[in-house]
Amino acid sequence: MTAPAVPPESPEQFATEQVSIHGRRVCYRRGGTGPVLLLLHGLGDSSRTWIPAMRLLARSYTVLAPDLPGHGSSSNPLGDYSLGSHASSMRDLLHLLSIDRVTVVGQSFGGGVAMQFAYQFPSLCERLVLVDAGGLGREVNWILRLATVPAAEYVMPVLFPAFIGRWRDPVARFLQDWGICSARAAEAWRSYCSLTDPGSRAAFVRTVRAVIDPGGQSVCAVNFLYLVAQMPTLIVWGDQDKVIPLLHAFQAHEVIPNSRLEVMEGVGHAPHFEDPARFAEILEDFYNTTEPYWFDLEEMRDALRRNSAAS
Repeated sequence: MTAPAVPPESPEQFATEQVSIHGRRVCYRRGGTGPVLLLLHGLGDSSRTWIPAMRLLARSYTVLAPDLPGHGSSSNPLGDYSLGSHASSMRDLLHLLSIDRVTVVGQSFGGGVAMQFAYQFPSLCERLVLVDAGGLGREVNWILRLATVPAAEYVMPVLFPAFIGRWRDPVARFLQDWGICSARAAEAWRSYCSLTDPGSRAAFVRTVRAVIDPGGQSVCAVNFLYLVAQMPTLIVWGDQDKVIPLLHAFQAHEVIPNSRLEVMEGVGHAPHFEDPARFAEILEDFYNTTEPYWFDLEEMRDALRRNSAAS
């Protein structure tokens, strides 16, 4: 199948909108019509990373990409940055927007939030898509582990000086227009620049420490994935991922019955950004060939009982 061409970008398309949830600003981008895809970004990123894929997916779906609390244009509050708190924020956002059910798509840290969302609020979730997702094993890039070391927040202002943030977009556009850097490098540059803002940097550190310790990822979903065994699940991974190893994709595929695994060759940690056409093709095929999940309380109770008896 020929991958669809990526439509040209329009500055008016997917403009940032915002709502207030519990007195805190939550920003998001949306577009398209049809079934809803909830697109969750990774650490140090924002809804902006989804725009290339959204331009394709909006042809058939309503695409909704929030800035998670502490990221992008959303508020950087003190408090809880756990996966459960982020999942609850996404539930509240959906309620405010009068959205009843979604296919939740999470990349990296957003994958961990997506799994938590499916676990906490299965009645809202039709399908689960994990893209180079966190929360599936201990291994993670050493740079993220460094952020959990005591006093790391006092060193970061030197590594991420504020003046660099003002050059984020012009430099990214220049490098891409002249073919000097790849989409992967451009995404890394934007993530780096997001940490030049003191509020975003503090939220980043709190978020990292909620899921990672100096030894690696400290939160793992593997032990409760049996509870979403009946939910259609797609696992997408770049074979060149240097942040979270491809091994985690195979392990998750083995643990989640009837899941589908797609390994994208020549792609790193952000398949949706590096090769949006191929990513959209994979996601649309998965959506069109699966039936939505419907939560059954008795089914979940039986699964819990079976697991308890086997332990």
